[in-house]
Formats: sequence, C-alpha cells, structure tokens
Amino acid sequence: MLGALRSAQVPPTALAAVVLPLERGELRLAWNDSTPLNPASTMKLVTTYSALQILGPVYTWRTEAFTTGALRGSALDGDLVLRGSGDPKLVVENLWMLAQRLRAYGIRELRGDVVLDKTAFDAMAHDPSLFDGELLRPYNAGPDALLLNFKAVTFGFVPDPESRGVRVTAIPMLAGLKLPISLRPLEGACGDWRGKLQADFADPLAPQFRGGYPVSCGERVWHVSVLSHSQYFGATFRAIWESSGGTWTGKVREGGVPQEARRVAVHESPALAEVIRDINKFSNNVMARQLFLTIGAETTKLPANNDRAARSIRAWLESRGLSMPELVMENGSGLSRAERISAGNLGRLLAHAYASPVMPEFISSLPLVGVDGTMRKRSGAAGFAHVKTGQLNDVRAVAGYVLAASGQRYAVVGIVNHPGAGATATALDALLDWVYRNG
Repeated sequence: MLGALRSAQVPPTALAAVVLPLERGELRLAWNDSTPLNPASTMKLVTTYSALQILGPVYTWRTEAFTTGALRGSALDGDLVLRGSGDPKLVVENLWMLAQRLRAYGIRELRGDVVLDKTAFDAMAHDPSLFDGELLRPYNAGPDALLLNFKAVTFGFVPDPESRGVRVTAIPMLAGLKLPISLRPLEGACGDWRGKLQADFADPLAPQFRGGYPVSCGERVWHVSVLSHSQYFGATFRAIWESSGGTWTGKVREGGVPQEARRVAVHESPALAEVIRDINKFSNNVMARQLFLTIGAETTKLPANNDRAARSIRAWLESRGLSMPELVMENGSGLSRAERISAGNLGRLLAHAYASPVMPEFISSLPLVGVDGTMRKRSGAAGFAHVKTGQLNDVRAVAGYVLAASGQRYAVVGIVNHPGAGATATALDALLDWVYRNG
C-alpha cells in the first residue's frame, strides 16, 4: 500500500487508515485515525446507517393527493393538492400510477389548480453550479419535498439516414416542450459531441441546439437538469394527465393542504432498506440528501433543513456511545467541501453497524467489490468485500467490510486527502487486499 502511495507521489501523511476485527481476528491498523478528513461519499455511510436505526428499515415516504371543492360528475370543481414528504425514489412511473388512482376515483376534469405542497422541507436556496460548475448535471439537483425523477430530462440524438438529419427525442414527456424537428448532421469524429451541439437552455421548454451532431457518434443520450422542481413536476403531471384522457384548465402553484381538503389517493415509496441500496451502491447524492433531510423532519416534527438533520444524527450517535466531536455534516451526501470525519470514528460506526440488528440491510446496500455499483471495476479483495467508495477532487476513500481468507471479518477505512488523490485507487485497493490476505 505504501509503495503504491509513493508511486502516486502522495505522502503517507495524506492517508488515514483503520482496520478493526469484528469477530476473532487479530489484524489491526490505526494510521492517522483521529485526523478529521473530507470523506467524500463515504459520508453516506453515516447518513444511511443512522437512517436505518432512527427511521427503521421498513420506513416509507408518502406522496398524497387531496381535493378541494366538490366533484360534480367527473369534474373537480376545486384544486388538486399534491403533498410530498421527500421521497428519494419518486419517478415518473409512480406519478402515472397516482394519476390513474385519481381517475379511478372518478376525476376526469381538473377545473382548478394543481397545488404542490412542499412544506415537509424548508425552502432552501440552491445553486447547482456552486459545487463543481456542472449546473446541468442531475447529480447537482437540489433536494425537494416533491423531488421527481431527479428532475432529469434525457435528450436522445438519433441520426436518420433517410432524411439526412438528426432526430431529437426527450424523456419523460413534458407538457409544453418544443424540440427542434431535426439537427444539422456533422461529418468527422464524434469527439466532444455535447460541445458541438452548442446547446442553449435559456428557455428550458424550448431548447436550442445551434451547432450540429456528428453522425459518427451513432445514437447518444444526454441527461440534463434544466427546469425548476415545480416546473418539472407540473409539466410532467400535465403530460401524464392529458395523455390519460384528462383535461386541466388551471395552473401549477405551490401551497399547503387546506384543512377541509379530502385525501383521495396515496403513493407509498419502497422501504428504506431498498432505497439505501441505490444510495450506497451507486453513490446517489440527491437521494442521500433527501434521506438526510427526512431524518431531520421525522425527529424534530418540523420542516427539514440541513442544520436540523445534522443535529438529529449527531444526537442519535451520541446516544449510542458514538460521540464524534470532529464530525461535520453539511448535507449528508459527501458532495461537500466542508464535511469531515476521522477514519477512526468511521471505523467505529462500521463496527457498531455490524453488531446491530440492521446489519444485513446495511451491508447488502454496499457495493460488492468487482461485482456491482461503484466498485464494479475495482480489484481490492474482489468478491470478498462490501465497500463504499468516495471520490472528489483531492479526495479518494473506501470504507466497508472485508471477509478475509481466514474467514474473519474486518471493518476497513482508507481516506486520502491530497491534490494527487486521484492516483491512489491502487493504494486503497492494496489496503483491501492486504486485509483479505493477512486477516
């Protein structure tokens, strides 16, 4: 491991590493274990384990539909109110099912507005370009109590030999979206095809592609996040409602559920134990932030914000003897320059989780090295380790569990904070291999 660090021109002082036996093993390691470091996405382990204990593995989120006014025949002479609770996994298919439940209730015509109740979360300013300048990337979408599909639009680009043009598609359907009929085909290498499009999303419902598309690219897709949460939810719901045969003459607006409103339909999310598999295996930042805020909302019974969530998790950790004075949680996802934890305390958390009743749910949420998730192409203890990765500029990290060749299990943490951290994946894999061979 140290040799791999030297090859990467990273000093050993930039590494913090911990190895803890979980059963009867004797291998131990504590290197810079009390130093507060940026853990990148391994911070998700703190958020997801705390959630399993605080909320419970069968916890679910509810998206509810309420009506105001009277139902006259098949026409709702009032508003439809949709209340979110921060479901991290609400996707278009779920919204379609909710619309069908409304139709089954007898509603065909919406004469009022569709009101979006987002009061489960405090209103929070969010700049998607602030972290890394990639304002179009769905992973930079901010949290929202009615988060839908990470508000991502998938543009497809399909060369059409017959028309000698390039067709543009978009998923999901969005009411009011106007796409170019065709793009100008370009000759030459594929290269930076997104840059060659010269995309202009100033009007997100009327995107312009002022350049062209290299036909040598074949079919490609581009996932972007360009609408606000309310724009996206409203345009998607209108498209679903109207394509299902419904009519709607009102508008979308934000507001609360009136006291006299009647609940007419509910969508319930998958259980938390399933949701954290997406969060940890694929390091989903948006879902992690939704879960982080949910912890704050459920423990304080107040609209969630980052401060309430962080205090709730810290209080729970301290109540279980996991005091972490150095812990800094900004949003619980690790997509942060401010978050901090020591390798020693992250290792203690892993050991605590291993001895807990939710151990099976927690460990199964982590990528299996060499098999799936963010560790699919990694080699350290391949097939014998469940390990969460962390990656930012200047940060590389691994944290999880290794089943050693001896049959003993170990909690393992390795964190590098250094400008050359990008070259240290081999060193961190070597740490996992060392535990597998010698544990």
